[in-house]
Order: sequence, then C-alpha cells, then structure tokens
Amino acid sequence: MAEPEAIALTPDLTDGSVRLRGWLLTDALAVFAACQDPRIARFVPIPQPYTMAVATGYVTFASEATAAGPDVHLAIVDPVDDTLLGAISRHGGDGHRASFGYWLAPGARGRGVATRAMRLLVDWTLATTDVIRLELYTDPDNDASGRVALRAGFDLEGVRRAWDVGRDGRPIDSVFYVLVRPIG
Repeated sequence: MAEPEAIALTPDLTDGSVRLRGWLLTDALAVFAACQDPRIARFVPIPQPYTMAVATGYVTFASEATAAGPDVHLAIVDPVDDTLLGAISRHGGDGHRASFGYWLAPGARGRGVATRAMRLLVDWTLATTDVIRLELYTDPDNDASGRVALRAGFDLEGVRRAWDVGRDGRPIDSVFYVLVRPIG
C-alpha cells in the first residue's frame, strides 16, 4: 500500500469518457449555471440563492483545499472539450475512512458520468491511501444517486435516522452506502 501523502497532489484522472481534474477559476461560470438547477439545490447543501460570487468562492476553496489535503475536490469534465459535467469530492483520506460526494449538471445525467467519476476517484483513493472504509450517503428520495453508489461498487448499508439537518432546521434521514477495502 502506498504511503499517505503529506500534501495532496491534485490528480488528473480519466477513463476516456470522463476526466477528473483540478478546478480552474474559469470553471466558476459553469458551476454557477449548474447550481441553478433545483435538483442540485434539493440534494446538495449549497447556499441559496447560489450567486456567481458563491461559485467563484467554491472554485477557489476547492483548489486550495485540495492542495492542502487530505480532502480532494475535482471537476468532472468531458475529456475531449473540457465541458464541465459536475463535481466530485473525497472528504478525508488520511485515516481509515473517507466519504464521497458529487453532483452533475443536468445535461450530464443519465449517461454514466457519475458512476465513472466515482470509480476513478475510488480506484485512485485505494491506490494512494490506506483508507479502509469508503462511504457516501444520499437523501432517501435521491434514487439516482443510490444507483450510482451501487454501480460504483458500494453496498447499501442502511438508513441513519436524523443523520443531518436540512436548511429548515429539521432532521433528515440519510441512506448510507459503503465500500470496504479488501483486506488480506
């Protein structure tokens, strides 16, 4: 197993259909446009209203946080024309557990983009860290995200009641998916 990196290097990963790369300031306009989508606002805890200043702040934060490690925030882009398709993040990676999150722009959905991005980031995480437990959680109403987790090799773990708190301050349940590194 690889030694954990003292300072995270921003990976550039591709499978030929999707590419994961570091964020560029020029991505902010596409992030702003994507985050106007009501599905992203419903299932991802982004500020509302989502302004251009928020998008620029996110791109800057994501680049700086990735450079500092251990969290990794990447743009999901088309490998041919670099069109922004979405975002994917790994939180942690310096201990035994890491969690993942992602969103896709409306035009990128239903094409396997999120599944491919998850597989790339999971494979890279397993190759470059000692993480044992990889997890992600979704809103119980976000069936598409659950299908992505399953197709990316995660197993349904169960529902954690009142795991998070919504924008309105009410508790919300979360469906957890887990992938455990094979030991042996």
